[in-house]
Amino acid sequence: MDRVTINKIQNHLRNTLGSKNLKIEGRENKSDSADVTINGEFLGVIFEDKEDGDICYHLNMTILDIDLN
Repeated sequence: MDRVTINKIQNHLRNTLGSKNLKIEGRENKSDSADVTINGEFLGVIFEDKEDGDICYHLNMTILDIDLN
């Protein structure tokens, strides 16, 4: 994803989730995804999906059971 797209998604998620500490950074050697962090902690990955002329973005977030304690 290009920097303009990453910035748009980052601003949307910051507003939606209410966290100015959320940051999205491009992934090395990957042009279709970016890492999402909050306060430096890895949160998940944003994937870009281009199909039939439409573009959408998926946030994939894993929660480990040890993090729930």
